[in-house]
Amino acid sequence: MSKVITFGEILLRLSTENHLFFSQAGAFTANYGGGEFNVAVSLANYGVDASFVTRVPDNEIGKCAVQEVRKMNVGFNNIIYGGERLGIYFLETGAGIRGSNVVYDRAHSAMSALTPGMINWEEIFIGASWFHWSGITPALSQNAADACLEALKTARKMGLTISCDLNYRAKLWQYGKQPYEVMPELLQYTDVVLGDIDTAYFMLGHQKVNPDYQHKETLPVHYDKLFQMCPNLKIAATTLRYSVSATHQRIGGVLYNGSDIFSSDVREITPVVDRVGSGDAFMGGLLYGLLQYGADYQKTLDFAVAACCLKHTVSGDYNLVNVKQVENIMSGLSAGLVSR
Repeated sequence: MSKVITFGEILLRLSTENHLFFSQAGAFTANYGGGEFNVAVSLANYGVDASFVTRVPDNEIGKCAVQEVRKMNVGFNNIIYGGERLGIYFLETGAGIRGSNVVYDRAHSAMSALTPGMINWEEIFIGASWFHWSGITPALSQNAADACLEALKTARKMGLTISCDLNYRAKLWQYGKQPYEVMPELLQYTDVVLGDIDTAYFMLGHQKVNPDYQHKETLPVHYDKLFQMCPNLKIAATTLRYSVSATHQRIGGVLYNGSDIFSSDVREITPVVDRVGSGDAFMGGLLYGLLQYGADYQKTLDFAVAACCLKHTVSGDYNLVNVKQVENIMSGLSAGLVSR
């Protein structure tokens, strides 16, 4: 199995308990997470050699974050220390018709102050075959965007396969740049993209098209345009989410390989325990499928969707399920029976 490197920010997550508003909370539940770390955790749970690259402050909170990386069996030797603080996000968990709410406290974080030259990418990529990044990192600061570009150029030069979860976060792009001013250059190096078509078009500076995912035969023309804008692109996938309420979600997915479109059955998830990180669970499942199943794109997509669905039943940022549990869902074993 291949060695995968993921790159991004690990955060301290502070969540209200029992679906309370922030104004009601007398305490917060503390966890760690972050998009690219969540992907690494999924891969590690599936038996993949996954290593996480980030920057954390040299203090007790930063060391606790690294301890969490170690605890999840993700490689931590390429984490560097420095900067002022660890980023935080506050989560107000919704219920029923009330959606969840996230407040970021990431300004001046160690990761946002990362600059090119701080990380020896050529050394990190020795023996690796895959590099994963997301649109969150270049949203943090110009420095972080430049460091991400440095990583991508090195990964491409060394022959790694490169994947990206677009992960558009409107609340993060606050340093004077819009995604379409930064993301096009970064996506030129990318082989696999996860994200909906309109988000990809927006980040690449093109007009949205409002694709109809219910009629998959209409999708290739839109994906083909995305492939034209990203010359190295080989796989594009989209998570389909139909939100009935905060505690009832319908999840499916589509995948396009440049010639054929694949789609999965839509699954019902209710009640939802925690939907945060479910997109990262899809990404982790997608990468595992591409690594494990090769050109069996239908099985890869079905694995990603099942993994995403299972994440909705897991508290915290990252998915804690193994391959067998995901494959059981793929096989229709989803009645929630006790395993004895």
